[in-house]
This record gives sequence, structure tokens and C-alpha cells, in this order.
Amino acid sequence: MKNVEDFIQLDKYNQDHYERGKNIFFILLWWIVQGTIFRFSLHNAYRWRAMLLKLFGANIGRKTKIRSSSHFHYPWKVSIGDYSWIGDNVKFYSLDTIKIGANCVISQESYLCTGSHDIKDPQFGLITKPIIVKDGAWIASDVFIYPGITVNEMAIIAARSTVIKDVPANEIHAGFPAKFIKKRFEEDELF
Repeated sequence: MKNVEDFIQLDKYNQDHYERGKNIFFILLWWIVQGTIFRFSLHNAYRWRAMLLKLFGANIGRKTKIRSSSHFHYPWKVSIGDYSWIGDNVKFYSLDTIKIGANCVISQESYLCTGSHDIKDPQFGLITKPIIVKDGAWIASDVFIYPGITVNEMAIIAARSTVIKDVPANEIHAGFPAKFIKKRFEEDELF
């Protein structure tokens, strides 16, 4: 059998090709702001948090409700539509873009992950892919969404699910991995 070093060489890991979108000083400033005046803002200070995110390049729609314990890795790579809600301890691991539509709910403890690694690469190369959550979708509590996923209009992901493939519009998916359960609305309800 070959040595582990023949397959995995983390000492040679390099992400020089990756573009964060801002310089290190801007990134550090965001992390300080997020860990202080964003994190410790009052419960109903939604406009304050939206303003802070906008100052750091996020695109935040009207009357969004973003909880103070939510976490945005790189807010300049995040877009959230009008009237959407972001719950407690939601993580936006935004190495790539994350687009949330209007009237969406991303419930507490959910993790939207746009970054991973090439498991066949001995240097474990970084891979990033965007996540899109379209209008009216609900990501319930403690859901993990893989890089490159689209959750289409009015879809629901049930609590504690893991999403590894795109979710069609108006469908409810649940489980590990998340699978189709039923339609959210019947066709006659939609028209």
C-alpha cells in the first residue's frame, strides 16, 4: 500500500488563485464590525444590520430581517431580496456568491456553504460554487446546503436536511440527502 503522502499533501496547499473580492484590511475590518457592533446590536435593529452589511458591499432588499447572530463570511458576495428573514446563527460561508430572493426564510442554524475541496487533488485544492435561493423559498432549521445548489421558487427544505442537488419549484424536500416529499401547493392553488 502507498503512503498517505502519495495521496494527500496539505503542506503544499495553495489558494493563490482564489479571489476574495476585497483586500485583507477590508476583510479584517468587516470581521471586527461583525464581531462587535453587528453581533451585539439590539434584537429589532434590522435596519442597522442591513445598513452595516450594505456598507460592506452586500445587496440587501427592503424590510429584510437579519438576526444579530447570523454570520456573513464575505458580505460583498451576498444578495438578499425584499422582505426576507435570516434567522439566528445562520452561516453564509460566502466564498462565492449567495443570492437569496424576496420573501424567503432562512431559519436558525442553517449553513449555506459555497466552498469545498477537490478530494482527488493531493493539495486539496479549493473549489467554490454559488448558491441561489429563489423567491418564496423556505430553508428550515439546521439545513446544510452544498456549493452550487439552486433552491427554486416556493420550495421548502425541511429541518435538519442536507441539500446536495437542486430543488425544483414548489416542492418540499427532506432528509439526508434531501429528497422529494410532496408539492407545497397543488396546481389549482397556484392559478
